[in-house]
Amino acid sequence: MLRRTAPARNRRLPAWLAGLAVSLLPLLAAAQTSVSLQGRLGNKALLMVDDSGPRAVAPGETYQGVKVVSTGDDQAVVLVDGQRLTLRIGQTPANVGQAASNGGDRIVLLPDGHGHFSILGSINNQTVQFVADTGATLVSLGQSEADRVGLDYKHGRPTHINTANGSTMGWRFRIPTMRVGDVVSHGVEAVVTPAPMPVVLLGNSFLSHFNMQSDGDQMVLTKR
Repeated sequence: MLRRTAPARNRRLPAWLAGLAVSLLPLLAAAQTSVSLQGRLGNKALLMVDDSGPRAVAPGETYQGVKVVSTGDDQAVVLVDGQRLTLRIGQTPANVGQAASNGGDRIVLLPDGHGHFSILGSINNQTVQFVADTGATLVSLGQSEADRVGLDYKHGRPTHINTANGSTMGWRFRIPTMRVGDVVSHGVEAVVTPAPMPVVLLGNSFLSHFNMQSDGDQMVLTKR
């Protein structure tokens, strides 16, 4: 993945992505905000927002701009600025409200706290977190995330995928519509892997259409 401490270069799919059992569904807010679901207390969601300690928030209540709609099992459905999102217990706290693109041809990615460059976007109008990865040939996402956003990937072409845990079978297909920041793309080639992944990797099937350059601690993508 792209990191602040080194120029962009090809990298293998990181080992921490293989077999990871939770998904990352960040909240979209107006400013930089860190949000995570720490657990449940009865029917209340234990939310951590920014540097606050966990707060038990019941369905229908709002805490620091985050309204809990419902809770169940290991997840909570919340509303932020009118957007309905799902958080799951154990997710890595996400920085939200990150910079997007300007004019539909420029994308600005910010460090996500782990040295990777990420940005909010959507697939099939469902919010996802993208992370740039020049070592990934295709846009890559886990099967559970693909199901959540409603992708018809099983009509794609079965393909072998090499991961840190060995070879597995996935599906190669094209994403009908995806938005990264303000840039909307159609028919982007992608692969779905059975292993859960906490983010959607922006591989070279998307990145190859942009010029990449560092701007301070940001990564800027400009359409060719």
